[in-house]
Amino acid sequence: MKLTADLHLHSHFSRATSKNLTLEHLWKWAQLKGVNLVGTGDIAHPGWLAEMRAKLEPAEEGLFRLKDEYAAAVADEIPPACRGTVRFLLAGEISNIYKRHDKTRKVHNVVFAPSLDVLARLQIALEKIGNIRSDGRPILGLDSRDLLEIALDTDARCHLIPAHIWTPWFSMLGSKSGFDSVEECFGDLTPHIFALETGLSSDPPMNWRLSGLDGYTLVSNSDAHSPPKLAREATLFDIEPSYDALFAALKSGDPAQFLGTLEFFPEEGKYHLDGHRKCKLAWEPSTTVQHNGLCVVCGKPVTVGTLHRINELADRPPGGKPAHTHPFENLIPLPEILAEIEGVGVGSKRVQSLYFGLLDRLGSELAILRALPIHAIEAEGGVLLAESIRRMRAGDVQAEAGYDGEYGVIRLFQNEADRLATVQGGLFRGEEFSTQRREAAEAQGEKTQGEKAAIPAPQPVLASARRESDTLANIPSPQNPSSVSDWLAALNPAQRAAATHAAGPLVIVAGPGTGKTRTLTVRLAWLVQEQSVAPENVLAITFTNKAAAEMRARLTDLLGEAIAAPTAARMTVCTFHALGALLLREYGHAIGLPDDFVILDEEARLSLAKAVWPELGQREVRETLDAISAAKNGTTDNGTTDDGRSTTGEGLSEEGMSALVQRYEHALAESHALDFDDLLARPVALLEENAATLQTVRARFSWIAVDEYQDVNPAQHRLLQLLAGDGQRLTAIGDPDQAIYGFRGADYRYFASFSADYPGATTLHLRHNYRSAQTILDAAQQVIARNPDRTSLDIFSEFTQQVKLDIYRAPTDKAEAEYVVHQIEQLVGGTSYFSLDSGRVEDDTQPVNWAFGDFAVIYRLHSQSRLLVEAFERSGIPYQVVGQTSLYAQEPVREILAYLWLLH
Repeated sequence: MKLTADLHLHSHFSRATSKNLTLEHLWKWAQLKGVNLVGTGDIAHPGWLAEMRAKLEPAEEGLFRLKDEYAAAVADEIPPACRGTVRFLLAGEISNIYKRHDKTRKVHNVVFAPSLDVLARLQIALEKIGNIRSDGRPILGLDSRDLLEIALDTDARCHLIPAHIWTPWFSMLGSKSGFDSVEECFGDLTPHIFALETGLSSDPPMNWRLSGLDGYTLVSNSDAHSPPKLAREATLFDIEPSYDALFAALKSGDPAQFLGTLEFFPEEGKYHLDGHRKCKLAWEPSTTVQHNGLCVVCGKPVTVGTLHRINELADRPPGGKPAHTHPFENLIPLPEILAEIEGVGVGSKRVQSLYFGLLDRLGSELAILRALPIHAIEAEGGVLLAESIRRMRAGDVQAEAGYDGEYGVIRLFQNEADRLATVQGGLFRGEEFSTQRREAAEAQGEKTQGEKAAIPAPQPVLASARRESDTLANIPSPQNPSSVSDWLAALNPAQRAAATHAAGPLVIVAGPGTGKTRTLTVRLAWLVQEQSVAPENVLAITFTNKAAAEMRARLTDLLGEAIAAPTAARMTVCTFHALGALLLREYGHAIGLPDDFVILDEEARLSLAKAVWPELGQREVRETLDAISAAKNGTTDNGTTDDGRSTTGEGLSEEGMSALVQRYEHALAESHALDFDDLLARPVALLEENAATLQTVRARFSWIAVDEYQDVNPAQHRLLQLLAGDGQRLTAIGDPDQAIYGFRGADYRYFASFSADYPGATTLHLRHNYRSAQTILDAAQQVIARNPDRTSLDIFSEFTQQVKLDIYRAPTDKAEAEYVVHQIEQLVGGTSYFSLDSGRVEDDTQPVNWAFGDFAVIYRLHSQSRLLVEAFERSGIPYQVVGQTSLYAQEPVREILAYLWLLH
């Protein structure tokens, strides 16, 4: 069965799209256009999924039909000559903006699913990653390769096709933020990519010039943002109608099943040539090269278009092609042809009236453009329309190519004299002109439509300072290091003094960017290699699992087998909570803890609490859990805030709170379970109540180092006191000015009281910053100099870059939130075509290397978060509010996602 398919489009849930992008209107316009198979669009949006469940029903395998009651609402608007069968296939676009190889990548991908149930599971997976509800085409800070992996893990029958692969701003091979090959983008999962969407600004012969694309089936779709834009490009099949049959044809490229594509004339696409729309400058690639890529009007870089980008990557000359290709046709939308004939706009009433009249008399738009005899078109539409379509089919057109977001214009008549001659001379005059033009083109070696294989006819508050460098990249490293001595020699004098401190309590005040982690790591290696400390007697405490993994990796580089030895002889590098779990696993029997205890995550903890407190509402349950957590961490009195207010609802007595706690703890004990806060509270109790265990643990961990000491809370501080004893072999490092976990009960004042806790402690300072320009440091000093209980630490840098700091005074709190979002949108170079087309983002700057994960928005008051969240929701920018979800629960996803962080 011959099928005309348009598989990439949008719904009314997408930004800057028509409200008429509903399933009913897509069903209607598919018939008006002559399309049999339509992608649903926007499969990542939960609201669109709900509409699809309500309005679609299964048809052939993996395909869907519109339910009769919904079809009836628009059926009368379809002329009998256009009526046909329409099926839907689950497909939708996702915008991936992320950083790879130190460059920001912006790639749009079309994802396909075989059923609504699979689609629901895919949405669950994607919603764990980012905001899929604010835009039908969600923006995810997720690598394209990882999106493909998630789709395949959801169901092996899911597929992904890179969208409009040459678009400069948002595509796999685009000049602004793309890659140079499919393999570079998808890595080990490249074998799962079998088709590529060429986009409006390129056609198959342009893509044939790259041998690296020979193994992929080239497809075309409309990427429609309104129903009338359906089928401006499409793909043709001859298959049994089913999901699997369609993708089998795409994978094999069998010319008996995959019949080719319907294309724009590529010059009509918005990014065919290079140029600057603001300067009204359009250039061929050779002209761009002559001017070093700089606009002669404004001096800024021009936007490099599709033709130029293909020239850069091509390994075949113009006209070169692989051994096997598929046919294609270039078409002009019928309303554009009518607009040229009538000399009015495409959206005019005159054009619309003529258009629907032709559909009523002749059939679907694609049938008129491709299949109907010219004499039949002339009989119903007149000689100008007939000649226009004849010229289009022959490729006799005049093109004014698009550039930098401006659509090109394809004309069928050279001028008014040409139009008049057509009317006066009939079709014979047009035939003569066509022959003359084709002969001239062939003499110059140009491609003509006649060379294309025929396709079967269808069936009828933000600082704008730029980061100067990565933290570690500018800290000197030894060349070919063979020992700890080599690393010591590479440290600056202050770092070396800290790393080689022999004995006695040591606190290192390390300003930002001063090589804190490197200094601590070299110190631990120095103790093992130079001071003969057994690695199993060393304990290093970090604040995140990721930091612990990084420190272990660095220690492995420095110490080799000493860190890679069996578990019993390995240096312990872990978080406070991981240490607590270790102690309870090995010594918990001393306080009656069962050997098979489990540790509840936040979801399981909440479920247990709801079961034991059925009389409490959702909010009261969470507030009570927060109060219990605070008590276990020693940050507040049980059930009250610092100012004495109840945290568990109005009217709850101390006795009532005590009863709730008892029921909760009893349920934990019955379940042989601990919550996350028990991993601090229980080890403290264990060591306080069991002198023998305390002595054993102190002997085991005789050397202790604590990173980010400014962020310890009371329970962590007490656990450390118990472990360290008199502190003679204790090292603490951090920066009180960088304390960020106050919301979680951390108290930077423990840093200031270190010398009181451990008399005779040595204090050393790291002041040489390797990350920032001096301007940044001076500005930061002006802000933090007002911090209470602060001892001045002057940081200096040898960077001399000129850095600009902007201070924005917003008129309202809403304006402040919008300003923050707008600045980030600009710094990443735009998050959508709307960003560029609306002028919100300048599109004439150098390619940017910023991704969402490079930004954090820090706000003073919790009340500010609501407006920021609302602004980010509207923008579609992926974000994560620290505090909404446990920081510990977030750690596993941080490594693959490019979230923007909102920090309180």
